[in-house]
Amino acid sequence: MATKKSSKESFVNALELLEKEKGIPKEYMIEKIEAALVSAYHKEYGTNANVRIEFNLEKDDVRVFRQMLVVEEVADPENEISLADAKALSRRHTLGQTIEIKVKTENFRRLSAAAAKSVIIQSIREGERKVMQDAYESQREEIITATVSKVDPVNGNVVLDTGTGRAVLLKSEQIPGEEFYVDDRVKVFVMEVNKEARGPLVTLSRSHAGLVRRLFELEVPEIADGVVMIKGVSREAGVRSKVAVYSRDEDVDPVGACIGNRGMRISGIVDELRGEKIDIIPYSEQPEEYIASALAPARVLSVELTGERACRVLVAPDQLSLAIGREGLNARLAARLTGFKIDIKAE
Repeated sequence: MATKKSSKESFVNALELLEKEKGIPKEYMIEKIEAALVSAYHKEYGTNANVRIEFNLEKDDVRVFRQMLVVEEVADPENEISLADAKALSRRHTLGQTIEIKVKTENFRRLSAAAAKSVIIQSIREGERKVMQDAYESQREEIITATVSKVDPVNGNVVLDTGTGRAVLLKSEQIPGEEFYVDDRVKVFVMEVNKEARGPLVTLSRSHAGLVRRLFELEVPEIADGVVMIKGVSREAGVRSKVAVYSRDEDVDPVGACIGNRGMRISGIVDELRGEKIDIIPYSEQPEEYIASALAPARVLSVELTGERACRVLVAPDQLSLAIGREGLNARLAARLTGFKIDIKAE
């Protein structure tokens, strides 16, 4: 009797331990264990057999019941029982009644038990993944700080310890040219969380424009307070970013707030982005003003709207190459920031 109680206690303790250490709710595991027992029962007694699992955690008890329909003549042995056999179990049983017969789980064959064990192990893995999915989902489109655990010398991917678990920062999501070393602390942007059972759990990035936006929110109190708003970000990772800002308070200069005293605020962001250049652009509801500002550091003479989301920009001859930028980078970032197709001409 003592052995049986110890076995039951170990079952309940195992569920509580899973909930405590891995964050997998007892209810989730009970549901999966129930499915495993049903699967084991079907392997033992037939796939069409009806079965009910009953858990009683207060009594540390798990019971399995086979559900049978009382009939005059048995046509389906898996789900039907004759009236005579039902009466032998209890005189109260009547024709047409569904009765439950307790099944001794220890009678399951080893094959069925192994199948159930496999389902439970898989359920634990799925439970762990779901816990991490929920944790990452709460951090989606946010910055998290992670520690470098491993750097793959072949493909350049970096394994990070995020505190929630281990995740991979793909080479394609890194800032071009940056290097990582084990135990480095890095900030990464949580792009996507995979809700599927397979594939990478989370997509992390250091090249996404969202990283720049979140870094400004962390470094500039006026943005965190809502006084200064980020209206747009366009980025070529590792080269240049343009950030459009707007102030709700006329007494607060949005560009100055982002740069900080002696450039302290923006220099911290530039350092985190491995020296990436950042243009802070004053946002304007007037497209002409906004486009002219977006082409900084070039000086614009005039902006003419030529159609829906299209414009022609006039600059001095000595400003043309600056407005376009190397390989068209400045014009491309300005167009992406403003949403306008920009045609730049020299005066």
